[in-house]
Amino acid sequence: MLPRPLPAPSIPYRARRVSVPSSSLPPTDRRPSPSSATNTEYGLTGGPRWYQRRIRTFGPLLALAIPAALGLVAYASLQLSDSAWSGAVGLLGGYFAGPALLAIGAPFADREIYPIAALASGVMWLLVGLLASRRATRNPMATWGDFWRHYFWMLLGIWIGVAAALAIATLQIGSDVLDW
Repeated sequence: MLPRPLPAPSIPYRARRVSVPSSSLPPTDRRPSPSSATNTEYGLTGGPRWYQRRIRTFGPLLALAIPAALGLVAYASLQLSDSAWSGAVGLLGGYFAGPALLAIGAPFADREIYPIAALASGVMWLLVGLLASRRATRNPMATWGDFWRHYFWMLLGIWIGVAAALAIATLQIGSDVLDW
């Protein structure tokens, strides 16, 4: 029969003393130089605070990427072709990229207020990106995956709203809204 090990002493963690030779400790009177490549005013480069600040800074700008790409595809399809598919792609892509176009009544509204709707949609997407970045960085170890997860849930909600508005408009006005 094997002997039982002795129980560890029950000393609280903060009361434990670690004996470290004083020569292995860093000097206490020196601070890292401000020109150090790994230190910034927000903490270590690549550290959690630095990463959170990058998500909060660049997140709202990256939130414009998907609607801007979709808006460019919609605009290009309307400018490059006169076929039925280009009209549908342009209209749907424009609505999903710029939901404020629905609020002004495009395609039946005056074309002079389209830029205002595009600007309002851009501000909305910036605010969605800001909200997604704030929600993602509530976690101290936030990653870009957290940002994109929050952003895509909000994007999905907005796009479901756009699809519902198009369905209601099609029922109220008729099939002339989306004439395939």
